[in-house]
Amino acid sequence: MELALNTFISRDSFQHEPMIRLENVSKQYGTCTVLNGLNLDIARHEKVSIIGPSGSGKTTVLRMLMTLDRIDDGVIWIDGEPLTHMWKKGELVPASEHHLRRVRSKIGMVFQQFNLFPHMTALQNCMEAPVSVLRLSKQEAEARAAELLDMVGLGDKKSYYPIQLSGGQKQRIAIARALAMRPKVMLFDEVTSAVDPELVGEVLKIIRKLGDEHDHTMLMVTHEIGFATEFSDRICFFEAGKIVEEGRPDELLGNPQNDRTRQFLSAVLEGR
Repeated sequence: MELALNTFISRDSFQHEPMIRLENVSKQYGTCTVLNGLNLDIARHEKVSIIGPSGSGKTTVLRMLMTLDRIDDGVIWIDGEPLTHMWKKGELVPASEHHLRRVRSKIGMVFQQFNLFPHMTALQNCMEAPVSVLRLSKQEAEARAAELLDMVGLGDKKSYYPIQLSGGQKQRIAIARALAMRPKVMLFDEVTSAVDPELVGEVLKIIRKLGDEHDHTMLMVTHEIGFATEFSDRICFFEAGKIVEEGRPDELLGNPQNDRTRQFLSAVLEGR
């Protein structure tokens, strides 16, 4: 797929572009359409939560941004440059692996299931990517990892292996590991779903601190409606691969305009 250069994608306007832009993005798995011409802009430093029923395409958005799955149509932009495509002779063509890795390095993701390396300590988990990808010295990477583990309240667990840690502690280490790459964008995919209910608060506390004290652009898929309300600048309600309704938390949750949004929120809030 090649896209002709136009005024929308002028290099001169990159600094004015949002940090994340999904432009007419579609994704199918077999005959199932998961994303259907999705358009979504997220401003620099904005905190956005995505809510919606299972199968609505929420996690797929994050997977597309991390290039874990390829889009079928459209273009994804990060920090004013194409992620899924690259420039060639004044046109956009599908991105090379080198281009994908370079632009993707601006993004960090925290997964539902932690995805920590079981054979590495907490410190080693946070050092691995800075050493292997960023080519930091082990001394630099260790200092950065130790600082981040202190930030998430786990400086005393540096030598612990994942099996020795609670779900909440594993998720906090996963956050530190993502931050070790110094990303501009942070993605969170249902980060409390694999955490014991009594430990959810400690994970959300770290994310809240990150949002308050740092300037990352943050995109969160969550079922924690209460947290999304206090955390987000904007909430997007997804249904069938599209944004059905979006707005400030007080607008979307307090006075939803779409029937499907009202039905979903009623079911979720009654079940709390």
